[in-house]
Amino acid sequence: MNRRTFLWGLTLATLAAPLTVEPQQAGKVWRVGFLEAGSSSVNRHFLDAFRQGLSELGYVEGLQIVIDDRWAEGRSELFPGLLTELIGLKVDIIVVSSNAGAVAAKNATGTIPIIFVAVGDPLRLGLVVSLGRPGGNMTGLSTLSEEYAAKWVELLKEVVPRASLVALLWNPKNIHAARAKEVQDAAKALRVKLESFEVGDPGEFDSTFAAMTRKRVDGLIVIGDPLTVRYRTRIVELAAKNRLSTIYGFAEFVRAGGLMAYGAGVPDMFHRAATFVDKILKGAKPADLPIEQPTKFELVINLKTARALGLTIPQSVLGRADQVIE
Repeated sequence: MNRRTFLWGLTLATLAAPLTVEPQQAGKVWRVGFLEAGSSSVNRHFLDAFRQGLSELGYVEGLQIVIDDRWAEGRSELFPGLLTELIGLKVDIIVVSSNAGAVAAKNATGTIPIIFVAVGDPLRLGLVVSLGRPGGNMTGLSTLSEEYAAKWVELLKEVVPRASLVALLWNPKNIHAARAKEVQDAAKALRVKLESFEVGDPGEFDSTFAAMTRKRVDGLIVIGDPLTVRYRTRIVELAAKNRLSTIYGFAEFVRAGGLMAYGAGVPDMFHRAATFVDKILKGAKPADLPIEQPTKFELVINLKTARALGLTIPQSVLGRADQVIE
């Protein structure tokens, strides 16, 4: 039985000794700790989407709910300290993004309900015991999807048909090696050679792109994580400087000037995280709330960038785009 069948086919059951907050009480003001992997200056729209979700569910901020937000600024080492701050504020629930953030939250508390957002594979990361019955105090939204890797390679090949050698940029500190392996396998299936470039520090971007140029790669795939998302403007600039046709995992890169992106709509995932908060505040147990997989995927294309690279985006690709930036 595959993950998707298992996830949607399960009937929810109550686990022994579950962890949850008390059911919603009249007059109580709940505190939600919101911990985002990036910076407030560029990822504020994630918090806005979460707030909008709560508002649509009837929560009035300051009256029924208070949000204490913290930002890791793309630095995974900040997560433990920021979590300690939120726990010290006696928050009722923690909403946290990214693989590294979720792992840090699991290590920080086994009692406060945790909702993770945009996590790769929660099973492989050891966050939950099952996608359908998470167990413990954690549940949330995963970006787990078998189609990502193949789509990245397919789209890049459609836009750059001559591409035979493609670079893969990823951060092994935040991205599991299995995701990089999926891209490698997809490239092999399409007879594209993939060259892996690991980067774990912003100071490595210049030398990494210089190495790509020396290798004469025909295109680039960037796997998004807190580091690459935070420095997306720099990555986009280097891709343009080195005339690399690049596909990214998040639309935020394309809105910063990148060529194209395919992936889960992250703001939509934060919006949906509000539903988890609502259920838990009304007495649901994190252990009983199945992990959700993406329901909205975005293909975003920047035609201005395409023209600068001398590319003509095929109509077959443009017709599938959710957003085309002129």
